[in-house]
Amino acid sequence: MDGISRIEEQLAPVAWRRRQIGLLALAVLAEAGCTVTYPPPPVISPQQPPGLGGAIEPALPMQSAALSLDGYKRDVAKHIYRVNAESLFDGPPPPTLRSIVVLSLNVDANGTPNAVALLRSNGFTELEGVAIRSVRRASPLPAPPALIARNGRVEFVETWLFRQDGKFQIRSLAEIQQDASALP
Repeated sequence: MDGISRIEEQLAPVAWRRRQIGLLALAVLAEAGCTVTYPPPPVISPQQPPGLGGAIEPALPMQSAALSLDGYKRDVAKHIYRVNAESLFDGPPPPTLRSIVVLSLNVDANGTPNAVALLRSNGFTELEGVAIRSVRRASPLPAPPALIARNGRVEFVETWLFRQDGKFQIRSLAEIQQDASALP
């Protein structure tokens, strides 16, 4: 019996590693296009202060179920879309955009954007402000999953695509941009 116990102790880390590799393989397959269905994330409803009137903002997701940074970026973009619906445009981006704004976001474990920094723009400061405010208005963002967080934080870059009228799409969710040669 003593020899069997020692063998079991030696094999325990191997079995643990095999489980971890299996979970990693499942995550890779899911991101490669295989369909994985998850239950919707729990939501909380923000409390509206009494006496203010007006519309109540949509429910805010508490936790992202993403298995990758790209998946988390899509969850964040969806949340920003829900909160900033009046600033969005539908359909594919036009061949010529008014502005492209690139932001760096640093999000803590609770979904709070601790840093939102402008990385690239073409000089339309009002549109830079729209992009930054869209993130601030959507705060808190979905909390990042522990799988992709480092030291409880996630840092990523996202791109806002602005049409001539100042409405935007976020690149992680934007349709494929129209080809100018295909237009009449």
